Amino acid sequence: MKIWKHSRLDAALLALSLAQAATMFALAAAWDGSSWPWRLGGACLLVLMVTYNFIVISHLFMHVPWFESRWLNALASALNSLIIGQSLQRHQLFHVRNHHRYNNDRKDADGKTKDLTSTFQKGEHGDHDGLFHYVLGGALSMLGTTARGLLSSTRLWRVGEHERELLELVTKEPSRRGQELRQVRRDRLAHFAGVCVFLALSWRWTLCCYLPALFLALVLVNLQNYFEHFGAVPESRYSDSVSYYGRIYNLLAFNDGYHQEHHLRPQAHWSLLPEVRRELSAQLEGAERVISPVPALLGFLHRDRPLLHRRSGGRPIPDFSSQMS
Repeated sequence: MKIWKHSRLDAALLALSLAQAATMFALAAAWDGSSWPWRLGGACLLVLMVTYNFIVISHLFMHVPWFESRWLNALASALNSLIIGQSLQRHQLFHVRNHHRYNNDRKDADGKTKDLTSTFQKGEHGDHDGLFHYVLGGALSMLGTTARGLLSSTRLWRVGEHERELLELVTKEPSRRGQELRQVRRDRLAHFAGVCVFLALSWRWTLCCYLPALFLALVLVNLQNYFEHFGAVPESRYSDSVSYYGRIYNLLAFNDGYHQEHHLRPQAHWSLLPEVRRELSAQLEGAERVISPVPALLGFLHRDRPLLHRRSGGRPIPDFSSQMS
C-alpha cells in the first residue's frame, strides 16, 4: 500500500507537525509551574513554531498534500489547523484559488484588487500598502478569522451563509464541494478542541501566552508575504514574486525561498523547485526581477531593493524607506 503521494521526504514535515503540536500541549502544561525566563523562552518558541508551520509546513501541504489517502490528508489538515489557529482548508482555498490565481495584482479601474491579500490592495497611487499597515492589519484580520472559527461552534463549526468569500472559493462540483466544506468544519472542530485542552491545562497560558504568540506569528506571516512580492511586477509571470536562494535557509525551510519558481509551478513538490529554476533559467534570467539577498522575513534589510513595479509604470523609483511607513 502506497502511503506517500509524492515523496517519503514529506515524512519530515509530518514529524515536525506532530512535534509542534506536542510541544504546544507541553508548554501549556508546564506554564503554571515555570519561572518567567522559561515562560518567555516558551513564548518565543511558540511564535517561531506557529510562524514556521504557516509559511513552510502548512503552505507546502496546501499545494501538495502528503498522502494518497484522503482521510490521512484530512487528519493532517486538522492537525496543522490546531497549530496555525485556523482551518487549513479555509486558508488553502483563499491562498490557492485566490492568491495564486491573481498573483498579488494591482488595483483595477474600480480601485480594487482581485487578490484579497494583495500588497497593493490598500496602497495609494499604484504603490504597495505601507509595511506596518499591511502587516498589522493582516494579522488583526487573520486573528479575527481565528475568533470566528472558534465561535462557529454555535452552529457546530459549519461554514455559515454569511461567509460569502469562502463559499465563492469552494468548488462548484457537488461531491468535492461537500468534501471541502466538511474539511473546514473538521479543521475548526480540531482547533476548538485543542483550545479547550489548552484552557484545561492552563487558562493563564492560553490567555497570556498562546493568544499573544499567535498574533505575533500572524504578524510575521504577513511580513513574509509582503516581502515575497515587494517591488515585483504583478503583470509579469517571471517577475511577480521575489526569490531568495541561500542554501542554509532553503535546506531548513524546504526550499521556501524559491518563491518565484513556486508561483510559476505552484503544484510542484518542494524538492523539485531548484529543478524548476534550472528548467526555466532562460526565461528567469531574461526577466528583470527582484532576487533578495535575505529571506523574506528579513526583507526589510534589503535596503536597495529595486522597485520594479514602479519602473513598469514609467515612474521614478523612490527611496526604499518611503515604503516602510
